[in-house]
Amino acid sequence: MSRIGKKPIPIPENTEVAISANTITVKGPKGELTWEYPSEIIVVQEDKEIVVTRPSDSKTHRSLHGLTRMLIANMIEGVTKAYEKTLEITGVGYSAEIRGKSLIINIGFSHAVLITPTEGITLTVPKNLTITVSGINKQQVGQMAAKIRSVKPPEPYKGKGIRYQGEKIRRKAGKKVGVK
Repeated sequence: MSRIGKKPIPIPENTEVAISANTITVKGPKGELTWEYPSEIIVVQEDKEIVVTRPSDSKTHRSLHGLTRMLIANMIEGVTKAYEKTLEITGVGYSAEIRGKSLIINIGFSHAVLITPTEGITLTVPKNLTITVSGINKQQVGQMAAKIRSVKPPEPYKGKGIRYQGEKIRRKAGKKVGVK
């Protein structure tokens, strides 16, 4: 039995969950999310918790069991607390700013890079070199943060670029001049 899959998912006080056919809808103070889960998996709401079960021990059902439970738990957490990822910009002359809803990054290219967030994602720049991506859908927040980071990933020699907050970059030694 899946250790993750067999745990029931508690439903917070200010959250509503609706299960119909093989679709689950979660409403909370931050917003609403809907997801169509695999039809083989059984999702039942009992009192103030959701229980996910599988019909058999086949490999497909085992793999979908824990996945379904975690995705539903992430939906509930997203509509109650929201998700947030922070990115840091390192480098002389690099900067970021918000203009309208779009993010403009000056990162050493001949032009500024314009990034427009997808629906449901909020971009903020609390400091000139810090970007915060937030939203209720964990997958979309991670995808947008990865898209911003891919503009200029940190390089291993000087460490310049865009990195996640707390990310460690393995630094390499530069050229060494040998004495003959």
